[in-house]
Amino acid sequence: MPSNKYDLVVVGSGPGGYVAAIRAAQLGLNTAVVEREHLGGICLNWGCIPTKALLRSSEIYGLLNRLDEFGLSADNISFDLEKVVKRSRTVANQLSNGVKFLLKKNKVTVIEGEGRLEAPGQLRVSRGNETTDIAAKHIIFATGARARTLPGLEPDGQRIWTYKEALLPDVMPKSLLVVGSGAIGIEFASFFRTLGAEVTVVEVLDRVLPVEDEEISQLAHKAFVKQGMKLLTGAKVEALKPSGDAVEATITTKEGKSETNAFERVILAVGITGNVEGLGLEENGVKVDRGHVTVNGWGETGVPGIYAIGDLTGPPWLAHKASHEGVACVEHIAGFPGAHPLDTSRIPGCTYCHPQVASVGMTESAAKSNGRDVRVGRFSFVGNGKAIALGEAEGLIKTIFDKKTGELLGAHMIGAEVTELIQGFALAMSLETTEEELMQTVFPHPTLSEMMHESVLDAYGRVIHL
Repeated sequence: MPSNKYDLVVVGSGPGGYVAAIRAAQLGLNTAVVEREHLGGICLNWGCIPTKALLRSSEIYGLLNRLDEFGLSADNISFDLEKVVKRSRTVANQLSNGVKFLLKKNKVTVIEGEGRLEAPGQLRVSRGNETTDIAAKHIIFATGARARTLPGLEPDGQRIWTYKEALLPDVMPKSLLVVGSGAIGIEFASFFRTLGAEVTVVEVLDRVLPVEDEEISQLAHKAFVKQGMKLLTGAKVEALKPSGDAVEATITTKEGKSETNAFERVILAVGITGNVEGLGLEENGVKVDRGHVTVNGWGETGVPGIYAIGDLTGPPWLAHKASHEGVACVEHIAGFPGAHPLDTSRIPGCTYCHPQVASVGMTESAAKSNGRDVRVGRFSFVGNGKAIALGEAEGLIKTIFDKKTGELLGAHMIGAEVTELIQGFALAMSLETTEEELMQTVFPHPTLSEMMHESVLDAYGRVIHL
């Protein structure tokens, strides 16, 4: 018989798992979390948080090299890579300890080890040579995902990196190849380029940041090239071969030409795949499709009492998506009044490169493909007083409306602090705000947020400052 009994056990303590556990405890469920490594998961320890700490350092370094624009001066501007990395790790550790505190505060039991489903309602946790059997009416798997690898492009942890090695660089490479131009790839490309590395980005699709609106991708491409990045779109890295202190990369260009170049380091950012192995899922009837667990809007797998949330269940692979899925799943389990599944069409996405990129809802092409007759508004940063005062006058805010109903279908941004601005449009979409209500909303001056207002006005021929 199992030696421990809980109402609910969560396997994995990332932003989906620990949030689900805390919400379950708030709702009166006797709850435990099983974690094999670090509280807070990949996002907090090896993803979202430490990368933003690195990018903050590079952002400041970039500003220091523009001091003359602001009437300032400084001598011998430099950086200490070891200290930059150390600060990043300190930030991650602080937040990991914060998760530990929150779980303790909410009386969630933390069980160290790897969990495996033995049968519905029964979980076996292994740590070294010790095993513990746990009984739980409800078991939520929130084991996240890991970097995907491709044949011939395997990381070696020394010169060919995944995101994890890129967070702990032993040297500042003079030349760097980034394979993949999604959010992870572009953020690392931005960090290393700002600190002086010669960066080449290879993207197999026809544009960088391919999930973004095409117009935003084009503006990002121009900005990255202006910064000195070399971008190869419609291209493919065929093979990577470590050679001495470098890596020889064979690349097929858009024109079909094969070329081989040497780089000091390579970062692989070609997507992620769910951590589904060794969990006992398929053996107990849980469906796994292409590396991800199949679930409905509540995180239910189809096997009674077994749930999955977050990156484990597929795109979008975002921490905030995982957290909201966890809350929705738990509230459904507890029968909480007003619980509702997450609408994935309204999840904002952010990329913390320079310039920043953020979006929510449909792209212009997706809206048109969906049969919508649209109105599109645009407002450039160059028309905004706050952006000019900040020295950040390059950027665009784009809004897409249904011409018939005034529904906000999507918003897309590139420029300074747009990762903070995007939530305004996400909130508007959740409230089903119309274009008229947005136009009647008073935006404070001088702020970057005024551009959101102007973009809406532009969609309806009422823009003022452009």
